[in-house]
Amino acid sequence: MLTILMAGCAFLHLKEEEAFTQQSVVLVGSVSSTLSPQEMPVVVVAYSKNGDAITIDHYTTLHEQGPYELLVTIGAHNIVAFGDLNRNLVYDRGEPAGQLINAEQGAVPAGGVVGNLDIVMTEHDGNEIDFPVGSRLPPKEYDSFHSTAPGAIANIDDPLFSAEYGKKGFWAPMEFFREIGGNVYFLEKYDPAKIPILFVHGASGSPRDWRTFFESIDRSRYQPWFFYYPSGSSIDSMAYLLLWKMQNLQTKYKFDELYITAHSMGGLVVRSFIVNYGRYFPTLSTFISISTPWGGEELAELGVKYSPAVIPAWHDMQPHSPFINSLFMKSMPESIDHYLFFGHKGNRNILRPNNDKAVTLTSQLDYRSQKDAKMIYGFNEDHVGILSSPLVLSQYNAILANIDRRSNDADKKSGNRLQVDYSFDFPEDSPRPRLYLLLQPTDSKGAETLVHLGPDDSGKVHGPFLPGKYNVTLLAPAFSPQPSSIPIRIDDDQLANVTFELEPVGYIRGYVIKSEPGIQTGTDWKPDPDVPIESITLKGNGILRTVRILPGEEGSYDEYFAEHYLTGTDFTSGGAFFFFGLPAGEYELSITAKGYQPYSQVCIVR
Repeated sequence: MLTILMAGCAFLHLKEEEAFTQQSVVLVGSVSSTLSPQEMPVVVVAYSKNGDAITIDHYTTLHEQGPYELLVTIGAHNIVAFGDLNRNLVYDRGEPAGQLINAEQGAVPAGGVVGNLDIVMTEHDGNEIDFPVGSRLPPKEYDSFHSTAPGAIANIDDPLFSAEYGKKGFWAPMEFFREIGGNVYFLEKYDPAKIPILFVHGASGSPRDWRTFFESIDRSRYQPWFFYYPSGSSIDSMAYLLLWKMQNLQTKYKFDELYITAHSMGGLVVRSFIVNYGRYFPTLSTFISISTPWGGEELAELGVKYSPAVIPAWHDMQPHSPFINSLFMKSMPESIDHYLFFGHKGNRNILRPNNDKAVTLTSQLDYRSQKDAKMIYGFNEDHVGILSSPLVLSQYNAILANIDRRSNDADKKSGNRLQVDYSFDFPEDSPRPRLYLLLQPTDSKGAETLVHLGPDDSGKVHGPFLPGKYNVTLLAPAFSPQPSSIPIRIDDDQLANVTFELEPVGYIRGYVIKSEPGIQTGTDWKPDPDVPIESITLKGNGILRTVRILPGEEGSYDEYFAEHYLTGTDFTSGGAFFFFGLPAGEYELSITAKGYQPYSQVCIVR
């Protein structure tokens, strides 16, 4: 639902948020430790220094070691992570810690995401850490030790999930994120015997919107998860945040199945997640959308045109926005069944077509979304009431029961799985590499699949996969797999096995974009294939290499990455580039593009 009637103070606050958005970036990484226990509470702080004076730019708290996100203004920031064993938000002497100094290296445009800022905590007496012992962090409005690590167990009755906080996430998304973050929460400890159902709320919503669903589903069979996010943010950026959270959960728990249910604008978040990143989640099989404005919202267009301050999501929600159009440039994967629920108990007048009191039927039933839907169900319910309708809940559970029957038949088959063994030498006090298992079909039966692996997943079994012949490899930045790939056959009645040794190798990679105003904070910056790159040159340590777009490789970076990665050949395609096999040292990177000023940057390979 969209409302553009606002008080003057609300407009003023929105203008302040707009200004902050135009000068901020998101810092992301993961915290690990050489110590036990791994479940220790962690504080991650971005700060800046002016002489001996320290300014806390943002901090977040985690219930255990793992991924973090920080929202800061553009500039040089130091990042410290420490195990806050007594949860007092003070860096006490003797607490384990790790740090990154001047974390933002290179030119980071506003709205960007700076990734791979991984930190390893070790034992310290405090003298080796730049962040002073005894530094106290300022309390937040909400519980100061609220965890933003994915999989944090939550209580649905917590004030954090109230309607008031949900509205704050829409009208003040930057403030919401800095105070609360965005996260996937559990209601109970993870159970590998239960299928996770991820629930995604809509604009101004909160996890409490799903209470009747949580109470209706068979909790002995399913475990509800929910994505709580600032719904006024760019929808595309929230899909990217969901990718980050789910990627870490999949790596940790290796769940065999995943269903997603979304209401209203949450359906747009999920479709963006699926069409852009669905191939990373082969276990995702079912998507149920409820009252989603697939065709956008005309009121959002009015808000962008006439409001003195604009909520970022309004830009995406415009009926013909680049975001709405991008949702349907790719079809939903055939492996995912989409069930489309819509409501029609609303009103109509000369100014507003048939609707459910919030979203028009024309938008809910946009022909592009119908084309990808397995089944479409209509209910005489309005936009809010549809989430507590007995008829809707009955149909929802009937769909789950039907999926269960199909899953039980599939579970009777043995095989369709792959055991992966690998080894690598890596310093214990360095961040662990991120690994990806890639299966590329060599016949018409299989499907290309990418699976996230953790550094300790060697020897584990993965799947199921579609039967067929594949080439299998491991992708790991800063490592080269030996052998480069292994041909296998996946069958219903056997367990395949592959073994790799990962050898360290230096590399530099990046991508080219046009400098444009108005990019929303946290957006997944993608290479711009329309920038006419002439050459990309790397010079240093006795090396001089230049890459240009090769004939026949004018497509996307993803199409050619695996081939060049496995052969160790430098390349550029679709606005992205990669240099392999580099010794440690300093290099100068130079880029020329027709119609643009030359660009250069110093890069360091460690």
